[in-house]
Amino acid sequence: MKIKFLIFFLLISFSDFAQKKAVSAKKLVVVNSYNQYLASVKTNPNYELVEIKKAIPNITLDIRYATKNNFMKQVMYKQARAFARKPVVASLKKIQMELNKKGYGLKIFDGYRPYIVTVAFYKKANDKNFVANPAKGSKHNRGCAVDLTLINLKTGKELVMPTSYDSFSAAAAANYEPVTAEVRKNRKFLMTIMKKYGLNVLENEWWHYDFAGWQNYPIMDIPFEKL
Repeated sequence: MKIKFLIFFLLISFSDFAQKKAVSAKKLVVVNSYNQYLASVKTNPNYELVEIKKAIPNITLDIRYATKNNFMKQVMYKQARAFARKPVVASLKKIQMELNKKGYGLKIFDGYRPYIVTVAFYKKANDKNFVANPAKGSKHNRGCAVDLTLINLKTGKELVMPTSYDSFSAAAAANYEPVTAEVRKNRKFLMTIMKKYGLNVLENEWWHYDFAGWQNYPIMDIPFEKL
C-alpha cells in the first residue's frame, strides 16, 4: 500500500512539474521584422500601424518619451511620433470630431510603444505597478493603447485632471477620491467619450486607454523610424 501511494505521489508531482515547465517554456512572440509586419498587414489590414497625426491633423501631440521630460529622465524615442492600429485611430478620429464640436480636443502622450522600450521601463521603474511586465508585453506594444488627455481648443491648455501624466501615485487611479468637482467632471467626461468608441480606461492610470479586442493584435518591436 505504501509503495502504491509513493508511486501515485511521484506521478502527481511529475505531472505538476511537467505542466509548470510547459507554461514557463512558453515563449513570448514578438514581431521585430518589418517585412513580417508588412506581411501581417496584407493578411489583415487592421494590423496597420497608422500615424495618428497624419490621420487626424488637428490632434495635439506631446510625446514625452521623445524628450527627457518623463519618469525615465532620458530620451526613449528617436522621433516624436505616435502610432496605433488602424481601428484604434479610426476611433480616435471619431472622438476628436465629437470633442471639437464641444470646443475640446485630444492631446496624445503616447501610442504604440516598441517592445524594447517596455523592457527598459521595467528594469528602471521602482514601482512595477505602473509599468508592464515584459514577460507578458504591453497593450502599447500591440498598438492598442493610448495615453492622452483633453485640451481646450481656444486656449490649447489641458483640462485639469487628478495628476500630471505618468504620475506614479494613488491619485492617478481612474476612480481616485477625493478630487475637486471640476477634476471629477473632466475625468468622467474623458472616460465616457473614450468608452463610447471602444477605449477603456486602465484602473490605475486615468490617462491610459486600451482598445477593446487588443488580444487579437501581436506584440511589436518595430522602431518608429521604419514605420
